[in-house]
Order: sequence, then C-alpha cells, then structure tokens
Amino acid sequence: MFVVRNYVTMCGTVACALGIGYLMQNGSPAQPVSAQDGVDVASASKQSSVLSGLDGIVLTSATASNAAPDAAAPETRAVPSTPKVSDCSISARADAVPGAMARVSLKAPCHRNERVEIHHSGLTLSHKTDDSGALGITIPALSEYAIFLISFENETGTVATTHVTDIAEFDRVALQWRGDTELQIHALEFGASYGSKGHVWDDASANGAGQVLRLGQPGLGEAQNIEVYSFPAGTSDQSGTIDLTVEAEVTEANCGHTLNVQALELLSDRRLRSRDMSLSLPDCSQTGEFLVLNNLLSDLTIAAK
Repeated sequence: MFVVRNYVTMCGTVACALGIGYLMQNGSPAQPVSAQDGVDVASASKQSSVLSGLDGIVLTSATASNAAPDAAAPETRAVPSTPKVSDCSISARADAVPGAMARVSLKAPCHRNERVEIHHSGLTLSHKTDDSGALGITIPALSEYAIFLISFENETGTVATTHVTDIAEFDRVALQWRGDTELQIHALEFGASYGSKGHVWDDASANGAGQVLRLGQPGLGEAQNIEVYSFPAGTSDQSGTIDLTVEAEVTEANCGHTLNVQALELLSDRRLRSRDMSLSLPDCSQTGEFLVLNNLLSDLTIAAK
C-alpha cells in the first residue's frame, strides 16, 4: 500500500516561464531508411589510435663474454603488451522493439568508461559506456521515424535511426529536469486511488495498464533526470480519464530554489508538444514535506477501442 506522507497540494503555482513550443517529428516526409526495423547508420570517421603498446620487448641475460663460464643462462621473459585498439570508429544501431520503444546499441572502443549523451526529440539522456566502450539502452520513442543523436564530450559522435511502427498505439508524456530534486510521475488510471490497481508510478508494486520508466544513469553530475509515462491507448477497452500528477519532496538541497522543468506530450493527434516551466519550491521550514503538482502535466482522455 502506498503511503502518502505530509502532502501539500500546490495547484496553479507552476508558471510557464519559457512558453509553449511545438516539436513536430511525427510522420515527417523523411523516407524510411530500410525495410528492416533496425537501421545501421553512418559511423564517425576513423580516428588515430589513442592507445600504444609495448610489443615484443624481451629481457635477456648478460652477454656471453660477461657471463661466468659455468653459469646457466637465465630464462628469457617477455613483457605482456598493452592491448591495442586499431579502429577508433564510433558506430550505433537503433532497433524498434515492442511498446513503441527503440533499443539503441553503441560501440566506441576508444571511449571506454566515458560519458555519452543521447538526444531524441527533445530528450537528453546521459550514460557511461562500459569497459569496452559499448552501451545498450531502451528508450521510449517520441516519433515514428526516430532519430538518436549520440555525442561524447570531445564532440565526436554518430547517429542512429529506426522506424517505430506501433507508436500510434500509445499516448506518452515525459518530464525532464536537472538537479537533485526527485520528481515522480503518478498516473491514476480511470478513477484509481493511491495504492490501488490503476495507480502507476516508477515502482515495482505499480499495477495498471500504463507504465512509468525512469531514464538516465545516476551519479553523472548535472545530467538530465527523465521520467516517461506510456499508456496503450490504441488497444484500451476502457474509456475515461487518466489523472497525471507530479510529486516532489522538499529537501535541504532544494528548499527555496527554483526548478526548471520541461514536459513533452505525444497524444492521440500525434503532435509532439513541449512546455518549459519553472517551479518555485517552498522555503526550508517545509523540509521533508511532499508537493503534489496537479497541473504540471495534462490529464489523458482515453476512448475505448
């Protein structure tokens, strides 16, 4: 059972600071790049190797003229060489997967354990590559012909695209922000109450038709925090409203501060909308309390199919 702790309802306190912008990436005239769902896209140009190795270095005994006549020659030992990377090209692939998602796979052998950013339809995800310079991540798509721009801190990068054929079956809203404040999307589907069936949020106990995903990798400094709620509107057998609220805890780190937030909405008309807002958090006398923000995201209206 979800427990609500000391909530302070804030309605109508979110000011639209930067206005409303429209992102139109759905159904663009761009031609599909392949009949397959996944498309390999151009790699960055090859770069010179950043690793050098010690190859074939051998330590031997003293020369015969200096050695004692009856001394046995010591065993020859080779120093292990440092692994070389002969190909520093960056490549990426995007594959459409069920749920109007895209699986993005990255290979960058000369960018091991490095921060990388993935940009998609206004979202910015920050991650780190693994010990081999690889990364795999599944991202909720916000356009049918999804484009993923991938960049490293040294300004190298690549692009991957894929055709997300089932995106029309989903209504989707995303929230992104920077900083230590923890925002949570809560969806109450068709009159559900907190803790009951139909209350959906980023928690294993959530039980509903929709799903909330948190994106990005913690611990990367000033990275974007992202939550995305998706509902399969195209296959729903229910009609009604899904109430969307956002919750935030007031902490010593954020009390009295202003938080810049961006909302992205892809609804039944297939037009991607963006709203930039600023949220003024209460002073530090309310540390430990939770805010319930009822007007940060638009509620969803669902018609049964």
